Amino acid sequence: MDLYVFIEALQALLTAHPPDLGDEDSVLSLLYEAHSESIAMYDDEIKANFHALYEAMNGMPLREMDQIVYPVCTLCRNHQKSGFIEGIRIGVLLCTELAKEEYQ
Repeated sequence: MDLYVFIEALQALLTAHPPDLGDEDSVLSLLYEAHSESIAMYDDEIKANFHALYEAMNGMPLREMDQIVYPVCTLCRNHQKSGFIEGIRIGVLLCTELAKEEYQ
């Protein structure tokens, strides 16, 4: 079977019977969670940066340090997740545009 015929048949099948995957953001979030679990998040650079942060907070009570570290970690994770999801969106857009050029 020709690849393009297969792709068209697959598209027709998905149009007729769309999978219930939730919305786009939930699918992309699932991809991000799977990705983040499979990579080493704590490389030497990240460890060094946290070490510098803890040195800057030297002498602070633990509760005050937690009030700084938790929002910083949340901000970093959200920023990483946003970049990952936007990268997937751009990749899908690029693939779609390249596929359109192939059909023409």
